[in-house]
Amino acid sequence: MKYAYQRIITLSAIAVAFSAPAFAQLPQVKVTPANIAPIDPATYKGVEGKTLAESKEWWNKPLKAPKGAPNIVWILLDDVGFGASGTFGGLISTPNFDTLANNGLRYTNFHTAGICAPTRSSLLTGRNHHYVHMGNFAHASTAAGFPGYDGRIPPDKGTIAEALRANGYSTFAVGKWGVTPDEDTTAVGPFDRWPTGKGFDHHFGFLESATDQYNPPHLVEDNFHIKPDGRNLNEQITDKAIAYIDAAHKAAPDQPFFLYYAPGATHAPHQVSHEWSDLYKGKFDEGWDVYREKVFENQKKAGYIPAYAKLPERNERIQAWNSLPADQRKLYSRFMEVYAGYLTYIDHQVGRVISYLKASGQFDNTLVFVMIGDNGASKEGTVHGTINPKNSALTTPEADYIKKNESDYETIGTPEASTNYPLGWAQAANTPFKYWKSDADAEGGTHNPLIVYYPKLITEKGGIRTQYGHVSDIFPTTIEAAGLKLPEYVKGIKQDTLQGKSLFSSFNNAQAKSLHTQQYYYIFTSRSIYKDGWKAEAAHRPDNVDLLNFPKEKTIPERNYDKDVWKLYNLNEDFNERVDLAKKYPEKLKELKDLFDAEAKKNHIYPFIDRDDINNKRIHNLENNN
Repeated sequence: MKYAYQRIITLSAIAVAFSAPAFAQLPQVKVTPANIAPIDPATYKGVEGKTLAESKEWWNKPLKAPKGAPNIVWILLDDVGFGASGTFGGLISTPNFDTLANNGLRYTNFHTAGICAPTRSSLLTGRNHHYVHMGNFAHASTAAGFPGYDGRIPPDKGTIAEALRANGYSTFAVGKWGVTPDEDTTAVGPFDRWPTGKGFDHHFGFLESATDQYNPPHLVEDNFHIKPDGRNLNEQITDKAIAYIDAAHKAAPDQPFFLYYAPGATHAPHQVSHEWSDLYKGKFDEGWDVYREKVFENQKKAGYIPAYAKLPERNERIQAWNSLPADQRKLYSRFMEVYAGYLTYIDHQVGRVISYLKASGQFDNTLVFVMIGDNGASKEGTVHGTINPKNSALTTPEADYIKKNESDYETIGTPEASTNYPLGWAQAANTPFKYWKSDADAEGGTHNPLIVYYPKLITEKGGIRTQYGHVSDIFPTTIEAAGLKLPEYVKGIKQDTLQGKSLFSSFNNAQAKSLHTQQYYYIFTSRSIYKDGWKAEAAHRPDNVDLLNFPKEKTIPERNYDKDVWKLYNLNEDFNERVDLAKKYPEKLKELKDLFDAEAKKNHIYPFIDRDDINNKRIHNLENNN
């Protein structure tokens, strides 16, 4: 077989090697093609004689991508609401995303799981997050000893990297991983749930859910903990992404690559140099109410939202901008200036990757997916924003808290601060939806923008697609668009079926039917179920410490899930959940509640686990497991 001649040192060469007096005399042997699977004796097609003369060699064919298979880039931003980026009507400049969208497609009815680890596990595996055991996080404080919550993705639910590697791809991940159990993140691993154990050739970034952007305490490359170099982490991950691709391209120019680019931006802490934040000096002085109105009109004019749309009322927890004292308005404006600079900065870093691909001649055959947010904008900055962790909204009287933030004004966004913006800006960034990150019952928590760029297949430039989509759909869409096959086995383990549905049929058909017709959502017992345009949802927040309130405002709702109030919306006519139809259509509501129960049993959503359980660590007592 020709592969034997390409891969194996000849017997004469071996003889020379063993007789040579010095290692330097070993022959230089070309070893291509690479990526040949081990020989399975059960399927061996050669001849194993007693001697070599009586035998006949046989090799498996090398794993090689189909001719012309595209490079693949997945970009997943963190904590970005639907109404933040200029690419989808927001007031924050994102020129590189604009270019991709204007030469590709904007998907305006795309959804995430509502919070980071659930979204990432669903994205990477093409399956629902409980189904791959990531009901909450992989953290020791939130994982639990139940099938839907142990935080350990099973090997029969392989990742996109494992599927692409089986198709002959080089695979690289940079930035946030977020789905490794805390117990496995030390220098001794085990490493099978690190990126390199889940199909990636190389990884540079951090394993936890968030980190300092200038001094990450647990920076890793491949399977090693390393020291940060003091630069902004997003610059570092971009450098690494380019370096990985460049090295692979030089070694094997015809081998396609997969890059999973998942920066910490724009998750808190919002940290970015003045070079970027000062671009927005004074740009948000009109406040969050005016921001919402402007963005809403931009979205409607561009066709990103329906023409009939109406803007929801300002959330009752948020004060009218014009009612705030001047010093508070100045403080809050600066929070948004920093956030905006942070988002523009990460758009710039993405642009560096694109520029490299263009300069190296690889971009014309690259399939790009950009998910602008793994959930909606974050409510974790509390009502008044956060700067110094020691100044806690949960323990400090409100007036003192605001005064301390005002005194820390100059540190907002710096490496010394732990910045997150106030709740009013979170609602503004989520325009046109209600609520925010981790509210799995609401579109504001789960409705994010998606860009797909691949001119080789997509003929329409700047098209808008309204097909219902979910983060689990990106995996099958990638496989179909790239003309690849799913491996039946990964590391000898038969693979479970994907739950996501491919969006490929909509690439060149704006009227294509939505293939993803039903989807559950669940985070910390807030839950919803979507089916053919109808959505039923229940908000349950029994946590003793509400992140949005100060101590004097705390309440403890009754912990009775059967008494949760369910609402019903027809998203075909009311896309941003303004008119509750639960009393008008009780039969439809019951039908959807029954469907949620069926999905809960299938995907291992039960038992319900709320924040109070997590805060008191009632369900993750390692001593009881010994």
